[in-house]
Amino acid sequence: MNVRQLRVVVETENYEQAVHFYRDVLGLGEELALDSGGARVTVLAAGRATLELANPAQRKMIDELEVGRQVSPRIRLAFEVQDAATTTQRLAQAGALQVAPPTRTPWNSINARLDAPAELHITIFEERDQPAAPQG
Repeated sequence: MNVRQLRVVVETENYEQAVHFYRDVLGLGEELALDSGGARVTVLAAGRATLELANPAQRKMIDELEVGRQVSPRIRLAFEVQDAATTTQRLAQAGALQVAPPTRTPWNSINARLDAPAELHITIFEERDQPAAPQG
C-alpha cells in the first residue's frame, strides 16, 4: 500500500476555538503544533482514518435515517466514540449545534449529527454489538 496516512486539512477563522473543541473536548491527540510568525497549524490524531465515498443517493439515505431530512454538505467528518450520547452532550455544551440526537441506525450503531467549529458537519457514532445471527 502506497498511502501511509490520511490528513484532512481545514482552514478556520476561529483557530483557538477549533483546537479547543477537537483536541480538548472531543479528545483528539495532538501530534504537532507549529506557529510560524502567526501562521499556525495543529495536527490532531483521530485513530484509524478511512475515506468513505458515497453517491448522492447514499448521502440522502443516511441523512434521512439519522436526521430525518437532508442536511449534509458534500464533506462530513465522522468520529467513532465509546459513548455517543455522552460525547454528543459534551460537544453541544462546548459550542456545537446538535442537528440530530443519538439515533439507533438499522446497522445497529448509535449516530448523532452536529454542526461543529471550523464550519464542519460531523457525525458522532458508537458501534454497538451486532445482533446474533439466527441459529438454523
